[in-house]
Amino acid sequence: MRNKLEKLEDVRGTFTGIFTRMGKKTSFGYPKTTVLLTDIKDSEGRRITDHLWFNLTKGFEALCLKPMDRVQFDARVKPYLKGYRGYRDDVYDSPVELDYKLSHPTKLQKL
Repeated sequence: MRNKLEKLEDVRGTFTGIFTRMGKKTSFGYPKTTVLLTDIKDSEGRRITDHLWFNLTKGFEALCLKPMDRVQFDARVKPYLKGYRGYRDDVYDSPVELDYKLSHPTKLQKL
């Protein structure tokens, strides 16, 4: 769990992170492109988590990111459930647990 984010639940703030790579996920059967940011820090430069995944939004796309680009953005800290919640027996047993993410990134800019 991301304990430092837990303390900021529902707070909107400014954060920075380093673009590492793109990824893919399946959402309702359709592939979606994702963005991996690492070394996420708050506006005071304190590290709050090692990494976060974001959907590739128009804001991220407009930045034309390359690995090691530093990105600044505003976002709100939100809780979410992570882990497998389906009914398939052949899927790795991953317990569901509460974690925290940065939601709805806006004011994206490359530093």
